[in-house]
Amino acid sequence: MILAIDIGNTTVGLCGLEGGRVCFEAHLDTCPQRSAAEYLPGMRGAFSGCGLGDSPRFEGAVLTSVVPALTPVLSRCAAAFCAAPPLVARPGLASGLKLGISHTGTLGMDRLADAAAAAEYYPLPVITVDMGTATTFNVVDRDRVFRGGAIAPGLLTGLSALHEKTAQLPLLEPDMPRQAIGTDTEQCILSGTVCGAAALIDGMAARFEEELGEDARLVLTGGLSRWAAPLCRHPLVRDEHLLMKGLALLYRLNR
Repeated sequence: MILAIDIGNTTVGLCGLEGGRVCFEAHLDTCPQRSAAEYLPGMRGAFSGCGLGDSPRFEGAVLTSVVPALTPVLSRCAAAFCAAPPLVARPGLASGLKLGISHTGTLGMDRLADAAAAAEYYPLPVITVDMGTATTFNVVDRDRVFRGGAIAPGLLTGLSALHEKTAQLPLLEPDMPRQAIGTDTEQCILSGTVCGAAALIDGMAARFEEELGEDARLVLTGGLSRWAAPLCRHPLVRDEHLLMKGLALLYRLNR
């Protein structure tokens, strides 16, 4: 089993995969000030809670991170459970894709993992949308060329910004709006953010398809996709483990 670790801005995702199949999943809080000694008990507890005991052994581990301070910390933690040193996703790794972008060294490894998994498990061309702190779009054409994409503020980021940057708007948790035309402040905010996220996805997918010159498979992932997916009008697949599948694929291709 491969241990995949996604160090995000809000949570650290832990996932065990065998042959593209997800065996378990757990999450820890992202705390850039924590040391490996502080994270290790949390990882042991997460593994134990998934029925693996507190000292499971993995064939290997692969990490992606948008929090640089935690990359060496979680790498040391992962090494305690693996037979081989952890693989840290970085520019230059084999992904099964050709990169058709100008600055390959600045491509986020979470985006590359999403795109690699989508190209591996879904028909091409494919568009991925990962809804987290940011909403990231990736486009892979039928020749397995990563064409680029887009980055937009995430759903929660939008809700927080409305509250923090205004004097009277409340801070809301994501919820399904009753309709697009809100009849009170809370419903107006939910419509603008949740329906707005779905409209953004539909609109961007249409623009990407226009530039590709053909229809594309749309794959949504990320924890917040459960709110937007039912409201999208473009046909789509929701794959909540797309990133972890991509990390496991990167491990196989590079180890």
